[in-house]
Amino acid sequence: MSLKNNKKANKSQDTVLSIVCKNVFTYFNLVFAIIAVLLIIARSYRSLTFLPIIIANTGIGIFQQLRSKKVLDQLSVLAQASYEVERNGETMTVPMDDLQVDDIIHLDGGQQIPADGTLCEGLLNVNESLLTGEADEIEKIEDAPLMSGSFVVSGHGKARLTAVGEDCYAAQLTNKAREIKEKKSEMVKNIELIIKIAGIAIIPLGIALYVEGVTINHLSVSEAIVAMVGAIIGMIPEGLYLLLTVALALGAMYLAQKQVLLHDMRSIETLARVDVLCVDKTGTITSNDMSVTEIFAPANGEEESPAEKKSVIEAVHVEQKAESGKKKHSKKKKHSAVMEEAPLEHAPDYMEVKPKPAGLDKECALVVRYITTVDDGNITMNALKEYFGTGEAFTDCEFTQFTSKLKYSEVILKDATYRLGAPDILLTEESFEKNRKGIEARAEHGLRVLVLAKKNGEGFEPVLFIVLKNGIRKNAPETFSYFKNQGVEVKVISGDNPLTVSKIAAQVGIRHAERYVDATTLETDEDIENAVIKYTIFGRVKPEQKKSIVLALKRQGLKVAMTGDGVNDILAMKEADCSIAMGSGSDAARQAAQVVLLDSDFSRMMDIVSRGRQIINNITRSATVFLFKNIFSAFLAICAIIASFKYPLVPAQISLVTLFNTGVPAFLLSLEPNTRKQRQEFFRKILTNAGPAAFTAFFTIAVLAIYGERNGMNPVSVGVISTYLMAIAAFMLLVHISRPLNTYRSIVVQLMFFGFILFICVPITRDLYMITDINTVELKIFIAFAVIEMIIIKVLIFLLEQIRRQKRLDRLKKLGRWK
Repeated sequence: MSLKNNKKANKSQDTVLSIVCKNVFTYFNLVFAIIAVLLIIARSYRSLTFLPIIIANTGIGIFQQLRSKKVLDQLSVLAQASYEVERNGETMTVPMDDLQVDDIIHLDGGQQIPADGTLCEGLLNVNESLLTGEADEIEKIEDAPLMSGSFVVSGHGKARLTAVGEDCYAAQLTNKAREIKEKKSEMVKNIELIIKIAGIAIIPLGIALYVEGVTINHLSVSEAIVAMVGAIIGMIPEGLYLLLTVALALGAMYLAQKQVLLHDMRSIETLARVDVLCVDKTGTITSNDMSVTEIFAPANGEEESPAEKKSVIEAVHVEQKAESGKKKHSKKKKHSAVMEEAPLEHAPDYMEVKPKPAGLDKECALVVRYITTVDDGNITMNALKEYFGTGEAFTDCEFTQFTSKLKYSEVILKDATYRLGAPDILLTEESFEKNRKGIEARAEHGLRVLVLAKKNGEGFEPVLFIVLKNGIRKNAPETFSYFKNQGVEVKVISGDNPLTVSKIAAQVGIRHAERYVDATTLETDEDIENAVIKYTIFGRVKPEQKKSIVLALKRQGLKVAMTGDGVNDILAMKEADCSIAMGSGSDAARQAAQVVLLDSDFSRMMDIVSRGRQIINNITRSATVFLFKNIFSAFLAICAIIASFKYPLVPAQISLVTLFNTGVPAFLLSLEPNTRKQRQEFFRKILTNAGPAAFTAFFTIAVLAIYGERNGMNPVSVGVISTYLMAIAAFMLLVHISRPLNTYRSIVVQLMFFGFILFICVPITRDLYMITDINTVELKIFIAFAVIEMIIIKVLIFLLEQIRRQKRLDRLKKLGRWK
């Protein structure tokens, strides 16, 4: 037996060494190292004040990412799927990574096939859509090949593994695809773009500034180096990428402590921006525990049986209210409606578990043989086994296990054919009409009705009706209330009766739960396109329709998240902007999802969205202050080259402004909870926020530098006044992005302001950051420039806000929400 295991290379998970290297050996750290050497050569030691910040940034980045990695690694081990394996004559449970060639693994419905192999026993229905793109289920008989990455829809079997790890078909496909870059989120792409532009720009601008300083402005080598470094340091967003990396790492660690495993870091941002959340009924609204509440015999004529009639009379007040909105059942045209809400509290008899009625022993015995034969192993079948028990299976028969595509299971005997499934799917129109009142009276109370039906001619007639219920999750109302308050629309996509799903959704407070549709009536893409606008509840949905619904929502320009726990959800999950799987769901769903709720607690979604929005909002705010410095420094450097004046600021002065207007406030503001939904594009938002202050500061300081040079002002005083003007613009920006100013933000702004004042007044820090006194004339010049600068910034911010407000009104008018 080969000792090679099934562990595959995980390119998305960093090692300790790679984390250290990524933080230490960066392009900008190399630039800072070169700058430090140049400043030491120039003996401008006071200009090295940026070094402690760079070293601290690097250390913090390494520490936080290693801390996050430790937590995530522990969680990943707990989340790993395990398989029942026959090895060396013994049966054992083995984690997926430890599987070996020649292991015989047991496979059941819902499991992902972990490695390549051959089916040596049993019968499986397999979905290979993740490998081939085709959604069809393929029947696998003995000796049929099985490929890793596919998953078992139904059936039981044993497979002998023939290839593991990197030798598997799916791993080879992955290796070929690795040259394709991983899709990145909007925020990450934009931050990387800013860093890339800055990285490219600093080299030619730095060289040009140095050459101009020496040749045109006749500066000494030391003076030219200091001027060049002042410009370059201002253009480097040294803390921006660190802030992003650490924020995402801390977010992932925080969620890991909440039993949420992220397979993809960008899912934090995607969920924070989500517009529509698509959920199934089971596992999200209701628990995974299902139980039988009662069984009842079919009606023999137009009226129900005596026992059934009694149950119906007890709930007649509910039925009378619901009856007015109901359409007559038809096999071709099922119900889709906006229904009246029936009072759910009038259903004590329906919700209580009833003993088996007398006279149905024969039918119950038939159910026992049926469920023993089919033995699906899903939660519905487990509930039936709990209620009816198991016994002797049918012999000499063929059977088909339940699939979401068929909506029923089937047993074919020599003299009869039976099916177990939804009454509106299986029964003839006449049979359904006879039993409609009893079925829909229970559906009105959120109960699920199954029928065991026997083939009679071309159709099926009922043998026994079985009523099941799911308990509603305790925290479901709170969770859906949160999403409603956060402006996230919820769509319930289920394979169950739409009326049943609608009633349950109403109980947990899902908005517009009364708007439901039977998905069997949605035959074209256009039908689905219209339905996603009109309806909230989708019942009787097939797996391929789930995918179509998600795509239709995305075509509306919406960000879509999809939750799922079964193999029938995977195609839709792959198409969604973000996919979430339940820990109690199938192995295949957990492997396909970007986010896994390990404890299957749907309320964790509130933590994910809240944390994601906090990260996005705070990084957006922080990126704005970083971008201010970059735009200002880049344009001032370009202007200095074109207009041939000495760059007025030195590195120490840039570091002083950065300390109190970028680094410290960005960190402090990132600690504040902020769950507002970001509607504007990331880059546009930070550019429109930073632009007025950055361009105004550049303009006023450039004019000051030119004025000072032509009027014989002391260059040192020009640098000090430039520092003050840059700080004023930066403080105005800080106040602007902190609005509305609550207590916490006000304290942060005031701390930064008084901290800056303290540093320019205390002799030690004044000397360290090269702040000198200015005379009366220079003070008047500063005041004049400061007033002009503040007025321009105020006017530009006002104009941008007016433009933004008008665009918002135009958009609302276009959507018909503003008159």
